Amino acid sequence: MQSTIRYTLGKQERLKSRKIIDQLFKEGKFFSVFPIRIVWQYREKTSTSLQAGFTVSSKHFKKAVHRNRIRRLMKEAYRLQKNNLQLQVEQSDKQLVIFLMYVGKEIPEYSLITEKIKTVLSRLQKMVHEDSTANN
Repeated sequence: MQSTIRYTLGKQERLKSRKIIDQLFKEGKFFSVFPIRIVWQYREKTSTSLQAGFTVSSKHFKKAVHRNRIRRLMKEAYRLQKNNLQLQVEQSDKQLVIFLMYVGKEIPEYSLITEKIKTVLSRLQKMVHEDSTANN
């Protein structure tokens, strides 16, 4: 029986814990692919292997409508492209916590966000792979 890939972003997969977010920003590694900046960190395995948070600066986007629109675009692009990374993290038997920040100054098109999220996730996948091979 063939299993189908589910493109979901459920409640368990969203990063909401203030404690974890604070620790992530203090101790996590980061890189940028303009206009996306990502902070990531390994943690001890809990219920889910991959958790993600999303944010848009209120400094550049004063209206909540614009921030919500960009955050929605980021979540959708992430939801559709996270499966390869999730499989890789599940094999490493750790939990990966990531936080995606939009640092651009203009409201982007969906195609730009999709392309940049794809680049960010593939780069993160390489880093996770290097980390797992270095630990073995």
